[in-house]
Amino acid sequence: MKPSSARKKISRAQARNAVLLNQLATPGLGSVMAGRWLAGTGQLVLSVGGFALVTLWFAQMMMRYYGQMFGDSTVHNPVVLANLLIGGILFVLAWVWSLATSFSLLREASKVSLESLESFAADQVKMDPAKIILALSTLPQWQRTGEIISRTFVFKDFPAAMKFVNAVAELAEQAQHHPDVDIRWNKVTLALTTHNTAGLTEKDFELARQYDALSAG
Repeated sequence: MKPSSARKKISRAQARNAVLLNQLATPGLGSVMAGRWLAGTGQLVLSVGGFALVTLWFAQMMMRYYGQMFGDSTVHNPVVLANLLIGGILFVLAWVWSLATSFSLLREASKVSLESLESFAADQVKMDPAKIILALSTLPQWQRTGEIISRTFVFKDFPAAMKFVNAVAELAEQAQHHPDVDIRWNKVTLALTTHNTAGLTEKDFELARQYDALSAG
């Protein structure tokens, strides 16, 4: 699969790992792993090229040193200081470039976290009675009892009911919003409310729609 040119959203943990790889391991490696393909590839080319030139300079130094130590007059390997200079410059450029990318990743991760927090907060606002009635009208099989909405799903047998419950659990974990579940052989009753607000929120109704879709599938 070809890497997409569009930037993907990145979490704080992913950004932190990318920064550690960029600054403490190989400049550019963290950028590539974070999906910054163009910048990361350029940084890797510079860092690998710089490292190769410095390694070449070091090998020349060792060959010359051991040649002098053992009096090997056949060793005529000049030490090219330009390799050290150019290699060091390339590696520093790669490191500085990857540092800029690292700051960008941390900034984007902070923005994504803020957007997620705002979205979560919006879903946690207690709905007023009029909005609850309107939302409930779109879910005719759900019943409201006080600050709880519930529905009983009926399946052909116990395994089918448990398959549905497992799918419900997966959705609940993803949303970090968990219904009360009651299982009676082929019947599963789900009850939703938002305990943080002591009432019903948009999140309850959104999950109710998703559970309806699961049962239909």
